[in-house]
Amino acid sequence: MPLHVPPAPAPALRSVLAALGSPTAVRDGRTPALQSVQGPLSPELPLPVHTLGGLDHATQEDRTSTPGSGAPRTRLTGWRFLIRSGDRTVAAADTMLTADGWTFSRFFEGPYLSSTERALRQAESLTTPYQARLLSIPELYMLTLWLHGDTEADAGAGAPAPADILVPLAPAPPGIAAHRPHRVAELLPVIGLRLTPAPPLPPAPPLTPAPPLLRTPA
Repeated sequence: MPLHVPPAPAPALRSVLAALGSPTAVRDGRTPALQSVQGPLSPELPLPVHTLGGLDHATQEDRTSTPGSGAPRTRLTGWRFLIRSGDRTVAAADTMLTADGWTFSRFFEGPYLSSTERALRQAESLTTPYQARLLSIPELYMLTLWLHGDTEADAGAGAPAPADILVPLAPAPPGIAAHRPHRVAELLPVIGLRLTPAPPLPPAPPLTPAPPLLRTPA
């Protein structure tokens, strides 16, 4: 299989296993599918979640530069596990890094679950090997499967390379097709345009005083 799923930090996995064994954590997760499952549950397919923190000057402002020439800034913000019951995914679990290390954050369900699985199947059909990650763009409420070309890289470090592939997950922002793979060099300039603030409105012209009223002789 050309898709490489990096191993999650052991404390992150332990925190999810502990949460799955806690009736309170499962109940408070507001995940009906997770609560209704009978039988063992297992966290699988750990994916590092990186957040796009900004694009540099070349990507956002120099529209004449080569697409993708700007260096995106990303940071690792969590690890996500798909929670499976048998061969069925019923929920996902997020972990986050705190001062005490990796800890369980939340359970959730929704359209991103099936979309993530679909994108992973797409990636498995490719002939080029990739390392699987997730890239979040919070300002656009957008999540993508990030296929990183360096399969031996530290999964918690690095930035998207121009030749890496991003697969937008559903629901995707208007104008961006879900599950259509894009090279980073092609998609990041589009994202940069959307993240660039609108130019400020020009200052209003100064008000001209009204002329004095003419008095008509009595």
